[in-house]
Amino acid sequence: MNAQALGTLVLAGGAVAVVVWLVNKLGRALTAVLEAVATLAMVLVTLWLLVKTVFVVVKAAVTHWRTTLGGTLLAAVLWWSGWVPVTAAAVVVPVVLLVWRWRHRLSFETWAGWRLRSWWQRWAVYAPKLPGWLRACGLTVLDADRPIVVTANPLSRNKVRRQPKQRTDQVPKVLKVRSGASWDEVRVRLVPGQKPEDFDEAARALAVARGVTRCQVRELSPNVVSIDFQRRNLLAGTVGCLDLVDLADVPGANIDLTKVWSGQTDYGVDWHQSLRDSHTLHAGVTGAGKGAQMWCPLVSIAPAIRDGLVRVSGIDPKGMELAYGRRIFHRYAVTGKDALALLDDLIGVMDRRKAEFAGRLRSVPISRDNPLEIVEFDEIGALIRYIGDRKTREAITERVALLTTQGRALGCTVRGYVQEPTKDTVPVRELFPRRICLRVATKSHVGMVLGDQAYERGAWANRIGEGEPGVGYLFGEGIREPLRVRGGWVPDDVIKGLEAFVTGTNPPGRPGTVHHFPDVRTARDNAPGGAA
Repeated sequence: MNAQALGTLVLAGGAVAVVVWLVNKLGRALTAVLEAVATLAMVLVTLWLLVKTVFVVVKAAVTHWRTTLGGTLLAAVLWWSGWVPVTAAAVVVPVVLLVWRWRHRLSFETWAGWRLRSWWQRWAVYAPKLPGWLRACGLTVLDADRPIVVTANPLSRNKVRRQPKQRTDQVPKVLKVRSGASWDEVRVRLVPGQKPEDFDEAARALAVARGVTRCQVRELSPNVVSIDFQRRNLLAGTVGCLDLVDLADVPGANIDLTKVWSGQTDYGVDWHQSLRDSHTLHAGVTGAGKGAQMWCPLVSIAPAIRDGLVRVSGIDPKGMELAYGRRIFHRYAVTGKDALALLDDLIGVMDRRKAEFAGRLRSVPISRDNPLEIVEFDEIGALIRYIGDRKTREAITERVALLTTQGRALGCTVRGYVQEPTKDTVPVRELFPRRICLRVATKSHVGMVLGDQAYERGAWANRIGEGEPGVGYLFGEGIREPLRVRGGWVPDDVIKGLEAFVTGTNPPGRPGTVHHFPDVRTARDNAPGGAA
């Protein structure tokens, strides 16, 4: 080996040593950097998990504050006093609640019953079971996006396939459950891609899934709906009307004509309707209970009729229903000719009020000089569709159209009743803002009365039983979901008592009792402003 080769070898060895030294230094530096990065990452991940855990815990505590407060109190009692007080409370509290419910159920339901039932229904029924019902009814949004994976096979062509994974879907979240006497109201938040109409169409399927007779969907906001399940029927029993004896001392001016008691709703609360600012069409087969819808509001406003603040007119083609309380009506007609004269008289009243108040007021104030005119038009189809004289039919239809389009501001209200709600029978049915569908023969009649999609939204009027007269579905004037109601039943003796009440005569009382209602003329003379 000569000197040149030896020098080359020494230089190469030196270069390798320098490279090894540099690599060692670089490796140490990279190791320190990676350790620092790993430490920082662990700190950041730990901090993120801690913040997320705190957020979830705080959110759960705020959202479910009752459960959180109860659990905290239970833990505190266990910590300070042991298990003996907790065991004693677990025995005593249920006994107290049972005795309370047994002795005074009304106060129990008002203060504790519905809260306990709501809590139980949410966590024992709807939280675990509602997602499955929604999936079965097609009310979830499927997450079908799966990543594409290319598999390389050296012995054959490459294969493209989707990575298999379990199907997932987005389920509406339960926000709140309120369990009342007859209904469970389950409030859920919709997922993107859903709309309230999807739940309307699945109402029947949801009722079957829950095992109840009725389900109704109410839109609370664009992305929140309330799915209401009816556990029991509060309208199965008869609803009574108001007692005329209790109304004897009520001044007519105290009667709110925009909030007249008319029966009860399916939610166990009183049903009030306006007789002043709207026209109402009632549809139902014979025996469906149109009489309850007719007479009950008249009983409720009896003091106003007595004091001359309300005048009731009756058109009774059958000559039977309204004839039983004939003296209640300021105007009364049976034949088509008489009905036309009655309607013409009302249109004359409207014309006089136009001349007096036009340009001064937007609506006529109700007084004894300008009372609210209510027209009870029984069997409206008999005079609009079935009467033989075509000219009379057309004239009556024209008058009814005038009253329903102009009467609201002029103090005239039309309440019509019909058995067959087809357009041919009642060509002016769309002019009635409020409509009530009682028991009807077919599903198609529900849509004719209440409008499109009413049946899908829960108005199952064709399924009302024959033993439920007066039960119907209310729709119109801002009510998106049909409301199930039952009008108060008015027996024959109450109709005669109402007749005596408004005319100032003594009614035929029950055996052994005599009711003396104030004379109508005396009441008017003593009222502010004197006689009408």
